[in-house]
Amino acid sequence: MNTSKKQLFYLSIPVFFSNSAIPLVSLVDIGLMGNLGETKFLASISIATAVMTMIIWSFAFLRMGTVGIVSQLYGKSDYREIIRTLLRNFLIAIVIAILIIFFKPLILSLTKDFFLVATDTQKLIEIYISVRLLSIPAEFVIYILIGFYLGIQKTKISSLLVITLSILNILFSSFFVLTLNLDVFGVALGTLFASYITAIIFSFRTYNFIIKNFQVIPTFHRLIIPQKFLKLFVINFDIFIRTLFLTFSFFWISYLGSKLGEDYLAANSILMQFIILAAFFLDAYAFSTEGVIGYTIGKKREKSFLLVVKNSIQLSCVTSLIISVIYLIFFKQIINIITDIDILRFISYKHVIWIIIIPPIASFCYQLDGIFIGASQTKEIRNAMIISVASFIILSIYLTKYFDNHGLWFSLTLFMILRSLTLKFFFFKILRKF
Repeated sequence: MNTSKKQLFYLSIPVFFSNSAIPLVSLVDIGLMGNLGETKFLASISIATAVMTMIIWSFAFLRMGTVGIVSQLYGKSDYREIIRTLLRNFLIAIVIAILIIFFKPLILSLTKDFFLVATDTQKLIEIYISVRLLSIPAEFVIYILIGFYLGIQKTKISSLLVITLSILNILFSSFFVLTLNLDVFGVALGTLFASYITAIIFSFRTYNFIIKNFQVIPTFHRLIIPQKFLKLFVINFDIFIRTLFLTFSFFWISYLGSKLGEDYLAANSILMQFIILAAFFLDAYAFSTEGVIGYTIGKKREKSFLLVVKNSIQLSCVTSLIISVIYLIFFKQIINIITDIDILRFISYKHVIWIIIIPPIASFCYQLDGIFIGASQTKEIRNAMIISVASFIILSIYLTKYFDNHGLWFSLTLFMILRSLTLKFFFFKILRKF
């Protein structure tokens, strides 16, 4: 396998487009709400999406766990077990999705108690969450399908899936908000429609792909094996804990922002779109690397593994600097498009320095995450995240107390540094696989 910078870059190109499409959806949603003339719409979508992000991203192990296992099985050419892994993850996903929907009253109650906002804003939050929860089964299926294609290094197909989801989401949300005037309800409904249509289309496509390329018909034979489910549980549980802590950190940012007032909450939501866009863009290297990492481990090629690590980190660093330069030049124009509310523009301008300096700092932890996931070294990324988030929460409380919103953004920067340092500390454990 070619592990050069050039090959990794080419492998990442389709992922660039697909990953940038995901935050683009959020950016469009924020833009639709930010131009309705009232802060309550943007504030409500900020809180509601923070809650849903925490819930849905907490189960990102459905993608990440699939990548690690599938890529290593692919390196061994064990196609039948790849199919069984997919089906087992589908079963797990459906069960989890049903349980989450069942607990909707509890989710709404906890959100209301946690975020003390105006009554009108609270009502909008409940509308969004109630609709968006119904999309979870489809979103989980999409997670698994993306993990499968990344695991077998078919990044073009995974990218097509995400782009399809994103385009449909933008089209439906724009139609419901701009044409039918459904504001927050319309944005949530757009995600619901887009998720189910995409999941159905690509489920059928994946079935045909497996038959054609693996020459194996998917069956439930030898599917229910306790030991296999136990292995999935161990790997997925570690990733679940890791991702739960990660999503809570972004949830925590929304919470601290709400304590400063709805204007700061809304402005921070705008600025976070820059961070999320950069993160997803840089994650293209991490995503494309995951499958390659797993493959090199499956083939026991240590030199190839180390070369992939080196090249992916270097590519990510260079790209992050380019992103920061673009933000420096165009941030005012982008913010003005997202919102027409003067106070939100003013607060965003005041804190723009953070969206410029964070991408290069965070690029290291994004790549290390991908390396650990590809290696299925899940216990280590779990422990690293727990340490980082615990430190971040303590730092954010004190820094926000003394430096207000700047303190909040400074603590987020320190969080990214802590993630990199803790992952680097555990890196040597991956080498034991060779």
